[in-house]
Amino acid sequence: MNFDRSLYGHNYIKGCWEFHLEGCPKYRINALKDDSKKKLVEDTLQSVAVDLNVDVLELAVMPDHIHIIVRCFKPANPSYLLFRFKGRTSFEMFNQHPNFRKMYKKGHFWSRGNFCRTIGADIETERNYVRNQQDIHQTRINAWAN
Repeated sequence: MNFDRSLYGHNYIKGCWEFHLEGCPKYRINALKDDSKKKLVEDTLQSVAVDLNVDVLELAVMPDHIHIIVRCFKPANPSYLLFRFKGRTSFEMFNQHPNFRKMYKKGHFWSRGNFCRTIGADIETERNYVRNQQDIHQTRINAWAN
């Protein structure tokens, strides 16, 4: 991959930082199975990425979790990135869907846990994993049912 080196610099630091981030709703409820909620989460994640000045390379919103692969233009803490992604989506979900307050009484849409992995030279493996999330979960359900 060839990157424009002028874009990937901050002060005296040059580089490219890529992360695979995951998060799931509290109680692992299938809260994102409706198309309207899924679209709201996708749009919110994209707008947060613009605010944070990161590129979203891949995004998969599953009924019970999300996957995001991002590329940063300057050094960033992946926990902070996920904190911002989860915070804004939670705020928008409670604003757009007030009935969510009944399921999440304490006002916490996302669970405390998360997953983060830095991506090395083989980014295509990670991107394919996120692209094929639906296939992976369907295969697991079929294997469990038999």
